[in-house]
Amino acid sequence: MSAEKSKKVENWLRGKVEGIPDLLQPAAHAFLQSREEVVEYLEDFPENKLWVKPSGRACVGFHLQHIAGVTDRLLTYARGEQLSEKQLKYLKAEGVPDDHIKLEELIEQVQNRIDAAIIYLKDLEEDDLSRTVEVGRKRIPSTLMGVLFHAAEHSQRHIGQMLVTVSVVKDKNT
Repeated sequence: MSAEKSKKVENWLRGKVEGIPDLLQPAAHAFLQSREEVVEYLEDFPENKLWVKPSGRACVGFHLQHIAGVTDRLLTYARGEQLSEKQLKYLKAEGVPDDHIKLEELIEQVQNRIDAAIIYLKDLEEDDLSRTVEVGRKRIPSTLMGVLFHAAEHSQRHIGQMLVTVSVVKDKNT
């Protein structure tokens, strides 16, 4: 499939992601779709509207910070670790307006976290996927596969919410 044609087709229709176990292909496809859409949907987005909350809903800045942050946090749990103080501090700052943060930086954070997720998926074997991992301070048990699929679908959920926010904010003269 040509590069031009593949861009018109969603990731899940482009075939296997090399190096990713078969059972994790859907997660890889969702992550990669999020990586592409974050750039596509924010093309020509006005920087001064990054923190605008239409009708009190989450701003674009929050969605970008949250996609990066939650991906990082869920990969931490997937590795069998608990969150660091730095991660907890980042969590508290998600969505707090900061005019020093640039749109390009937030997009790069999302892309870097997704790249790290893809690398992590490549390091796994299918036998690992049923392993129990603990999530959150309460250490709620889940499976590695469950955590990874949630991370991937969560990124897609916030991309969709962000797209709605982008369209509303760009259309308003705020």
